[in-house]
Amino acid sequence: MDEAAPLAKEVLLAAKKELGVVPNMYAYMANAPALLSTYSYGYKLFRKESGFTPVEQEVIFLTISYENQCDYCMAAHSVVADMISKVPVEVTDAIRNGSPVPDKKLKALYDFTSVMLNKRGLPTAKDVAPFLQAGFKEEQILYIILAISIKTISNYSNHIFHTPIDTMFKARAWGIYQVARKAFQFFKRN
Repeated sequence: MDEAAPLAKEVLLAAKKELGVVPNMYAYMANAPALLSTYSYGYKLFRKESGFTPVEQEVIFLTISYENQCDYCMAAHSVVADMISKVPVEVTDAIRNGSPVPDKKLKALYDFTSVMLNKRGLPTAKDVAPFLQAGFKEEQILYIILAISIKTISNYSNHIFHTPIDTMFKARAWGIYQVARKAFQFFKRN
């Protein structure tokens, strides 16, 4: 941290103060101080300004990380979902498993976030309707775009660096879980 560029050092010190440690993801992202700063600033603004509840925010982050297959972010956001945002475990596990989300409003959010990501920001009116009917606002679509942007920064950075999952997130490591799930499905079919 002492050798970090001033822009990165500021973010790393803030993370250490808030969490007690510098997450591995931040340490790797510090190699491009503007990237780390952009991620950190966008993340904080999304949390503060999006109008989504903490539960809804985690559904969005988990959905994006699932679609982008980011082991690190799936583990980290699963722990945040469980311990801080208080997402019902059946919702978190449904997203982690690629299963239907059991809550109607959160399913609409999951579905729309997936559509926005997979259709590259080109939803149809038919795609948007269930999101709005679930009680979300049109302007929140822009915050989903922000979430996709910041999670793409973190997901892709973790892919490039093969970021080791921090000890504090290992209880919800996803890669190992996915391998076990696929093995179970294989043996169940045969």
